[in-house]
Amino acid sequence: MQDTGLNILAIAIFSLTLSVLLGPLLNISPAIPASLTFVMLGLITIDTLSWKNQGVNLLLNIFASSEQKERIIYHEAGHFLTAYLYQIPIIDYSLSAWEAIKKKNTGSGGVIFDDSFLKEKSLDLKEFNLIIERFGVVLMAGIAAEKLIYNHSEGGQDDQQKFQEIYSNLTLTYSNFQVKQRLAILQATSMIEKNKESYLALVEAMKKRQSVTECQAIIQKTLNIT
Repeated sequence: MQDTGLNILAIAIFSLTLSVLLGPLLNISPAIPASLTFVMLGLITIDTLSWKNQGVNLLLNIFASSEQKERIIYHEAGHFLTAYLYQIPIIDYSLSAWEAIKKKNTGSGGVIFDDSFLKEKSLDLKEFNLIIERFGVVLMAGIAAEKLIYNHSEGGQDDQQKFQEIYSNLTLTYSNFQVKQRLAILQATSMIEKNKESYLALVEAMKKRQSVTECQAIIQKTLNIT
């Protein structure tokens, strides 16, 4: 959400600058936009450094449309389903910044994984690479799910950053990294399409904010049918 915060900051500064320029015409005191600029910069700085952009996330949630909120559910269900299929432990999930705050999590929400396996030192190189590839697929599954349902993806910037982080210790050229990312999206798409009944059932369960255990049971039930 850092890019979003910077965009909001840029818009705010532009608006305040415009108010300064138009102030004399509208009989607005120069002290008013100056004070607003100081307060806004202070709040954005505090939000970025101390609240990890929670304020920006809450603001975005307030003005989010019903379609945007529904898109988030389809996005997160992609993460959830692929993680379950790869047996990657899921701790919890939230679908908005406010839900994340209530659960004392940071960020705008999402599926929270137990990724301690990435630090497991007993794995050999082949096992470690397999885990990295699978976790990469899970990270790209939100983008894949959005593209599958809406034909394009609006979210996933944080997922792409995390994807880059888990591959940062491996020696990859930029082109090879891009190939890895595209393959991960293709693999996630294939998994969701193959288990679409489970995926859609999971979406409905997450809309009702059912627990992780309940969501996993729903996936397992529909997998047994297909």
